[in-house]
Amino acid sequence: MNIKSIAVIGAGVMGSGIAAQVANAGVPVLLLDIVPPDLAKFGGNRNAFSEGAVEKMLKTDPAPFMRKSNAKLITCGNLEDDLNKLKDIDWIIEVVVENLEIKHKTYQTLDKHRKKGSIISSNTSTIPLHKLAEGQSAAFKKDFMITHFFNPPRYMRLLELIVGKETRKDAVEIVQQFCDINLGKGVVRCHDTPGFIANRLGVFWLTAGVNEAIKQGVSVEVADAVMSKPCGIPKTGVFGLIDLVGIDLMPKLSDSLLSTLPKDDSYRSLFVDHKFVHDMIAAGYTGRKGKGGFYRLNPDKPGAKEKQALHISADQFQESQYEKAGKPSLASIDAGRKGLRAVVEADDEGGRYAWAVLKGTLHYAAQLVGEIADTVHDIDEGMKLGYNWKMGPFEMIDALGPDWFAGKLKEAGMSVPSILEALGKGTFYRIEKGAQQFFGLDGKYHDIKRPEGVLLLRDIKLTSEPVLKNKSASVWDIGDGVLCFEHTSKMNTFDEDIFNLLEETTALIEKTESYKALVVYNEGSHFSAGANLGLALFMINIAMWPQVEGFVSRGQKVFMGIKFANFPTVSAPSGMALGGGCEILLASAAVQAHAETYCGLVEVGVGLLPGWGGCKEMILRFQERERQRFAADMQKIGKKNVWFSLDTTPVGATRKAFETIGMASVAKSAQEAVEIGYFRETDGITMNRDRLLFDAKWKALALAKDYQAPQKREDIHLGGAGAKLALDMAVGDLRKSGKATPYDVVVSDHLATVLSGGEKDYKDTISEDDLLALELREFMKLLHNEGTLARIEYMLDNGKPLRN
Repeated sequence: MNIKSIAVIGAGVMGSGIAAQVANAGVPVLLLDIVPPDLAKFGGNRNAFSEGAVEKMLKTDPAPFMRKSNAKLITCGNLEDDLNKLKDIDWIIEVVVENLEIKHKTYQTLDKHRKKGSIISSNTSTIPLHKLAEGQSAAFKKDFMITHFFNPPRYMRLLELIVGKETRKDAVEIVQQFCDINLGKGVVRCHDTPGFIANRLGVFWLTAGVNEAIKQGVSVEVADAVMSKPCGIPKTGVFGLIDLVGIDLMPKLSDSLLSTLPKDDSYRSLFVDHKFVHDMIAAGYTGRKGKGGFYRLNPDKPGAKEKQALHISADQFQESQYEKAGKPSLASIDAGRKGLRAVVEADDEGGRYAWAVLKGTLHYAAQLVGEIADTVHDIDEGMKLGYNWKMGPFEMIDALGPDWFAGKLKEAGMSVPSILEALGKGTFYRIEKGAQQFFGLDGKYHDIKRPEGVLLLRDIKLTSEPVLKNKSASVWDIGDGVLCFEHTSKMNTFDEDIFNLLEETTALIEKTESYKALVVYNEGSHFSAGANLGLALFMINIAMWPQVEGFVSRGQKVFMGIKFANFPTVSAPSGMALGGGCEILLASAAVQAHAETYCGLVEVGVGLLPGWGGCKEMILRFQERERQRFAADMQKIGKKNVWFSLDTTPVGATRKAFETIGMASVAKSAQEAVEIGYFRETDGITMNRDRLLFDAKWKALALAKDYQAPQKREDIHLGGAGAKLALDMAVGDLRKSGKATPYDVVVSDHLATVLSGGEKDYKDTISEDDLLALELREFMKLLHNEGTLARIEYMLDNGKPLRN
């Protein structure tokens, strides 16, 4: 059975978020909630809860929908009038309140109305599966499982899958595959135990973090500074994360665990019911969603955005305990560059705090192997996907040295977990005959098996050397005649070394018969932040103007070389692809993008315009889109082969390119990138990040069959002086209304010059080469302007554009 329709029961934050992600996958979803008890309050609308949830999501930032039109795939209803619609649903996901009695009643109702063989799952995070299934029909139990999504469902990759003894194997496989491929989830199989994997360990870690800070007198700033990037943990650290998820949620999670954990579980002895936490909640200090939490903005200085941190007192909470947040500078924080062992061995308050928290957390994780999951690998994946740790707990132990860690546990009078004893002087992970393996409870090593369709560059690196390499990039053979170009520079920015290796790679593929195609891809957090602005500013400050112009011209040449090569290049972005990072996508034969790709031509933010062909490519994209839409319109009315020329109608594409570049429009998903015009309708989107390289490779191979490189355009029609005048007038109106700054007008003038063709008449044509030369000329004019240099400096110092 293929899943073609889904119902979500419960339209709260989680239920509606799951429904949105299903819609993002292009699958119709039925969203049901109860009829409001006070109908009059909602104007008699019996679907008020489900419809209100969708309306709220359309205004939420970050957006649950990858594009607003996906909301049309959600049909809203209620649990009284629309139960008959369940007969057409393949998978029902229950997301009602965490109350066992309510869930049981809901299941009995659903069981009466669902179609035979439909799958049903619960999103519970606290109630064991065997309790949920109590009293339900035999047929229900066969089709039932837990699918625990993490919030927000669009952005959090972990899905914990828990199945019962009676759950059908084929149903499990269907759901696992759908969640993996269609919803983009990293599916981890867990045992039916309290908190499953991520919350069982995550709550322990957070509790240990709070307790040790109080015990050792460590400030929240120091705690978060060391228990974050230095340890391979997101920058929120402990207290920042609690603020993010909600301080009021922590007692609920603790209560849930304490009500179901074994009597001898280590969490019971760790837990402290701190009075100050209840005081904070009562005062409305519930974290970011409230008046503040462990951090807040100084309410006495609303315009200054002064960050304050709470000076914790275990006995009470008072607003007077907030002080201006400091920026700790400790050896333990700096030691993160040397590895985890260096952090915990640092002889300062950060090092002692980090060791105390990690010692307990990693010890607890080692105790739970076999109880919460079958393998150390499953536990590591759960923490990396659910809490965004760079290393799972057993990878951390490997980084510390398992034998060293076991010795430290003994020194502290703690028991050494049996799996750590059995490991001895070995490591939890190793490479054997080209395969990555993990240590099992049976005392043997087992291969890590990737699902079919998953190809990871980090796996390829374990068994091969790069084909080409320099300090900013590497090229890898990923099989079947396809090479992979990997940025390795800071933020994956473009520099001379990147351009050198791109040219070398292009030449290698063109002259080597065994190579067929190129994929541009990396496994960093972001695809590319564009040009290295710091390097450019350094060159400008020492008056290296010819070198700067040469660098921009070189980028144009390299990207044109990619576009017109005799082989296809497929770019495979994930995360940010901004400025030059977007321009290489525009130059590629095709794009296979991760769904969470955020791309745009943002150069106007630093007072520039795209200089590596972005202006030219956007004009060509929008002109082609106009041709296609014109042809489609003619086909609808039954007319074929109608003559269409941009000779007389070039202004529409020019105006659209001007708006897109001039507003620095950034697509907040790959789907939105198609709508804006950065991607073509024929470009591909991959929901699961781990499948991106595989999909890009096979797209490249498909293109390589009978590939014909595009021909350079010599006949591009632009709007000429008339289009330039129209664009200038539009910007002038924005300036008068206060929506554009004086310097916006300066930048827009140069952008309009490029997009309209400079001094060209509207009937004249221009070649791609001449349009690039015009782009370079106007780019360099702006770069000589003090206003642009000030904006570049401001961006480098503050990480955001200057607006004045």
